[in-house]
Amino acid sequence: MQPKYKQIAAQLTEQIAVRGADGILKLPTEAELAAQYHVSRQTIRSALSLLSAQKLITTRQGSGSYSTGLSADPARNVVVLMISSDQEYIYPELIRDIRTTLSSHGFSLKLSITHNRHSAEREYLEAMLADPPRGVIAEGCKSALPSPNLDLYEQLHRSGIPLIFLHGCPALPWAVCVKDDNFYGGYLLGQHLYSQGHTQIAGLFKMDDIQGIERCQGFVTHMRNVGHMVPDECIGWFITADQDALEQRQDTLFLSEFIQKQLGACSALICYNDEIAYWMIKELHYAGLRVPQDVTVVCFDNSYLSELSRTRITSLTHRPHEMGQCAAEYILQAMRGTAVTSREIPWELVTRESDAPPESPEP
Repeated sequence: MQPKYKQIAAQLTEQIAVRGADGILKLPTEAELAAQYHVSRQTIRSALSLLSAQKLITTRQGSGSYSTGLSADPARNVVVLMISSDQEYIYPELIRDIRTTLSSHGFSLKLSITHNRHSAEREYLEAMLADPPRGVIAEGCKSALPSPNLDLYEQLHRSGIPLIFLHGCPALPWAVCVKDDNFYGGYLLGQHLYSQGHTQIAGLFKMDDIQGIERCQGFVTHMRNVGHMVPDECIGWFITADQDALEQRQDTLFLSEFIQKQLGACSALICYNDEIAYWMIKELHYAGLRVPQDVTVVCFDNSYLSELSRTRITSLTHRPHEMGQCAAEYILQAMRGTAVTSREIPWELVTRESDAPPESPEP
């Protein structure tokens, strides 16, 4: 027969799972547990020590014992990160930060790469419903478009699987998201360029992901507020297929067409991200336009491409590792039963050589 403390530890393990599902993180006190199980406090301490060794609870001095969110079955301590890519420039570091944070708390990370395709997203969600992970961090596909997969996200939510969205929040009342403060980012870049004397400013944004919509909205809102409405023809849009062609075949047709048809007399250009800005600066050079003398170029994300560009690019950035660590901490809290609310990560401006006042006053 098992020692009494092991029997109590097994029963507490079951209670932790039930209490966690109800959002209860803290265990009863030693005295309360001793009274509940009619044993000595030393027996309770032995049971709690066993749970601590199994990393099922953590003890805080003067506060008590709390669930870590881990399952008693190590094979179940898996968090799925469903994301558009593991290769594109911002993703490797993001994935590494999430994996490192989760690993330090006893969880492993499983990647599900959708390539921003709704069909792949649905397959992965169906697999999660069939074999539930401990938690899910999900970057929804084509987040600016209607999603055919909201039904599966609802099923995951109803089944009690903790779920945190990344980069964009779907139209679900319970959804919690960790994302960039994209509206303010667009506003900040518009404000920065306008303060330098640029009044004719163009923008190139991604249409099928909500980040592009929000970044554009912030930019045009600032320009409206200072009395310089951005003409429709100065705003260009691209979609996932255009970005795929750029990454896979260096197909820059949509960039060269934007320069020919939409840039016009604009002295500055806001690009959706560093990748687009990096290739845009090359296309501007081929078109005989100098950066920043003829066109100032600014963008979002501040990846290594901002430094590698033939003209180093002014870009918005976050504090190092902030996005990945925040997403991981949020899913850890959710798995422990702690309520979390959506968070927007603020931007900071890093100025470089692609950024300068217009050479002559604009009309």
